[in-house]
Amino acid sequence: MRLFIGIPLAAEVKDGLEKLVRKLQSDGDGLRWGSPESWHITLQFLGETSEATYGCVVDRLRDVTSPAVPVRLDGTGFFERAGVFFAGVNVSAEMRELEKRVIAATMECGFVAEDRPFHPHVTLARAKGENRLKALRRLKERLNEDAKFPAFTATEFVLYQVFLGAGGSQYEVRERFRLGND
Repeated sequence: MRLFIGIPLAAEVKDGLEKLVRKLQSDGDGLRWGSPESWHITLQFLGETSEATYGCVVDRLRDVTSPAVPVRLDGTGFFERAGVFFAGVNVSAEMRELEKRVIAATMECGFVAEDRPFHPHVTLARAKGENRLKALRRLKERLNEDAKFPAFTATEFVLYQVFLGAGGSQYEVRERFRLGND
C-alpha cells in the first residue's frame, strides 16, 4: 500500500481554495485540477509500505505528542519543473516540530527523511507532458491577485493511503492521530 502522512484542511479553507480554483479553471487549460477531497498538507511521504511496516508506522505515530498546530496558507506559487500550481503554507514552529516528530517516529520503522527542505503546500493543479510550461505560463497570466485564506488550528494529523488512477490519485484516510496531547 502507498502511504503518506498529512494535515487535513479545515472546511473554510477548502471553500476558499475551491472558489479560487473555479475562477482559474478553463476548458482545455492543460491542467489536472485537484478536488477538495484531495487537498492536504503533506508532512511525510512514505511510499509503498508492507502490512507489517504499516503496523509499525501506526504504533509509532500513536506515540507522537504535539500541541495543536496553527495553520495559515500563504498565497500561491509554482514548482515549474514538477508542473505544479500550489497554495503555500506558512511554516509555524509547531508545524516544523510536528514534522520532525513524525519523521523521527517513522524512522523507527525504517523510513528515511527526505534530503529536500520541508516546503509544505497544498497542490491545486498539475500540468503534465511537453506543454506543461506553456500551461503554467497561461495560468500565471490569469492570476491577478494574491489569494487570502482563513487561518485554522489543526487538531489532528492523518495517515492516508494513495490509490493511483488514470484520473489522478485518490486518498483514503487510514488512521487519525490527535494533536494537542503534549
